[in-house]
Amino acid sequence: MSPLCADKGKVDFSLYLITDRKSLPPGRDLVAAVRAALRGGVRAVQLREKDLSAAELYPLALELRQLTREFSARLLINDRVDLALAVDADGLHLGAHSLPVHVVRQLLGEQRIISVSTHHPDEVHRAALAGADFVTFGPIYATPSKLPYGPPVGLEPLAAICANAPLPVFALGGVNVTRLPELRTAGCRQVAVIGAILQAVDPEAAAAELLRGMAG
Repeated sequence: MSPLCADKGKVDFSLYLITDRKSLPPGRDLVAAVRAALRGGVRAVQLREKDLSAAELYPLALELRQLTREFSARLLINDRVDLALAVDADGLHLGAHSLPVHVVRQLLGEQRIISVSTHHPDEVHRAALAGADFVTFGPIYATPSKLPYGPPVGLEPLAAICANAPLPVFALGGVNVTRLPELRTAGCRQVAVIGAILQAVDPEAAAAELLRGMAG
């Protein structure tokens, strides 16, 4: 398969939940919140808890692996190839300082999903050329979790990318249900969220509402 022709069949979801236990309301458990999101229709979860060690992440990854399988959902691991292999995750998410896509592909094989964080149109093209299956692009809107990546990129670059990208592009950063109409107008059909689900009073209902909103 040509690197610029991503296998979009592997990316069989449009709503991508990224975990951040620190964003949870007091007293809420991350696994319970993910379970609720899966009940609401989420079919892809990225385990992202970057501050945890491998020893701390492993039991959490195992629990999420079992949970996502229960709901026939995908589990991706942020950055840790070893952990993804150890729990038989469906894929890996790469950042700016991760291993190159082609190296990860050699380690994970063709069947697993590789996604890449991007913040500029050139990065989207490079990820596609390298053989990524999809990218997250943002931050589209201002959001505390993405402050280190600079000011929001906005809808205009997102529209241009969605019109021309040879792989699925997931809008990330400040995405919530009220912003879905303008994201759809920009040609975006996939979104990645943290707070829109994890901070919701009812994560199950929030996930279901997001999916309805994306369907138009």
